[in-house]
Amino acid sequence: MPQIPELFVTLDGYIDGLFAPEDPVLTAALADAQAAGLPEIQVSPGQGKFLYLLAKLAGARRILEVGTLGGYSTIWLARALPEGGRMVTLELERRHADVAAANVERAGLESKVEIVVGPALESLPALAARSQVPFDLVFLDADKVNYPAYFQAIMRMVRPGALILADNVIRAGTVLNPRPHDPSAGAARDFNAMIAADPRLESIVLQQVGVKGHDGLAISRVK
Repeated sequence: MPQIPELFVTLDGYIDGLFAPEDPVLTAALADAQAAGLPEIQVSPGQGKFLYLLAKLAGARRILEVGTLGGYSTIWLARALPEGGRMVTLELERRHADVAAANVERAGLESKVEIVVGPALESLPALAARSQVPFDLVFLDADKVNYPAYFQAIMRMVRPGALILADNVIRAGTVLNPRPHDPSAGAARDFNAMIAADPRLESIVLQQVGVKGHDGLAISRVK
């Protein structure tokens, strides 16, 4: 993994201190995830605040997340929901989901959040079959190899005007020349090309640098 420049870390601390200071609930969520041995790949505080603001700006009442991990981004997004809003988050690993459930409950958001455990490629069709109300915002932050397949399923569950957000689509520039041993970079490149060519979408990729290194967030609006 490339070394993160000290300036990126310092500036992230400056921005987070102004706009996304950690509160006890989020601090505890990170601590519990670390204690449980979950990989430390959650979004940064500033990225969490950005997701929160996008959900607010979109007026989202129904949110779908693919990739719960310990529930850190889940809490940020669920906090943006209005009264009566609902969020469904999909997680492959039961152990991760259990940590996330405890963190969501501590945040007082359990009435707004449903955690579905299992492979997302199975959960997404089941979710589409049971729900008649489309989602207003989708945050995709799971295994990159399946991003193109997740996208196909997600497009059947969103309304016009909905936002689809996909994390980790620049991967420190490896999307420019994906190597055979890095299928995630190849899948991210395919995903970026897919949303760029889809006439149903208006899209852009926003490069991001900071404590998480150099990556990017794809932002698509359904026409």
